[in-house]
Amino acid sequence: MDSRLTIAGRELAGLRAEKTILLAIGIQLFIAMFSSFLVVGLVSMYDPGALDGAQVEVAAAGDAVDDLERAASEVPGASVTAYPDADAARGAFERNAADAVVVTTRRESGRVSAVVTAPDATVETTVIVVQLRELLRTYELNERDARAPFLEDSPLPLPERSDTSPYFTFTYTVLIPLLVFLPVFISGSLVVDSITEEIDQGTMELLRVAPVTLAEIVDGKAAAAIGIAPGQALIWLLLLEANGTSVANVGPILALMTALTTLVVAVAVGISAVAPDRRAAQLLYSVAVLVLFGGATAMAGGPANAVARLAIDSADAATGVLVVAYAVIAGAAYLGVRRVVAAEGLGR
Repeated sequence: MDSRLTIAGRELAGLRAEKTILLAIGIQLFIAMFSSFLVVGLVSMYDPGALDGAQVEVAAAGDAVDDLERAASEVPGASVTAYPDADAARGAFERNAADAVVVTTRRESGRVSAVVTAPDATVETTVIVVQLRELLRTYELNERDARAPFLEDSPLPLPERSDTSPYFTFTYTVLIPLLVFLPVFISGSLVVDSITEEIDQGTMELLRVAPVTLAEIVDGKAAAAIGIAPGQALIWLLLLEANGTSVANVGPILALMTALTTLVVAVAVGISAVAPDRRAAQLLYSVAVLVLFGGATAMAGGPANAVARLAIDSADAATGVLVVAYAVIAGAAYLGVRRVVAAEGLGR
């Protein structure tokens, strides 16, 4: 056990030279520390509709101004001002009296076309475009309802809109799983780099001269990689709590990610054993992790879904069974790879 701890300590001490790994950890730390601030900007990319409700003044002209004004009354933050013609509306836009312009034309067929003018490449463009989209969508739905009695076939009813906050959805289905699983990938990459570097520089043979077995060397390297993952995740979750994002079931979440880290480390050790070249091993590791997590995510009870359900305290018995199952699979995978490596060696 002392030899394993010595090797693990050596691995942890060498992390200071891994600038790429330290940069990745620093990025995670920044996201976790400023999560409440960053989530607003991130949600705007994840779901621009979250910006609905911003105040936008629209200059409108054409044949359907009255209908647009009625639609604007149903869209929070949208305001439509009628102008006598398109030139007057565009003039208001150029004077900054309006945020956007909508000019509508009703054709003989009964269809209504709309020409929209919005600012080009400004900070407010995304907000304005989102509000314009919501305004025109509301106008379209009103037109459909008005014309429905004249259709030969009744249109299909639209599904009810969800009132779920996009900030809540993004935080618990994207941000928290991201912060929990990134340390998993980093740990596996650390093991690949550590083992392949030892083989490439010939220091693996020097280690084997010492009174330590190959299995103990692997155990020490794996222990260091597995040990830092839950520590990182715990810090990220505590920082989220400090930022006002409540996370339930921290213990089960850490147990799940530790099991997944063990599984990924086992994969990393196996790849390093069969592909001692560092670049080839990292490529194979990346592909293996993508396949592993891609397949797990496709399942109904994937790791990301399990973390999200645990974090919002909506986990059921199946989620608990899933955590135990991952732990058993991870333990069996690591013991199997360890036995093979001890028997066959590394870099052969």
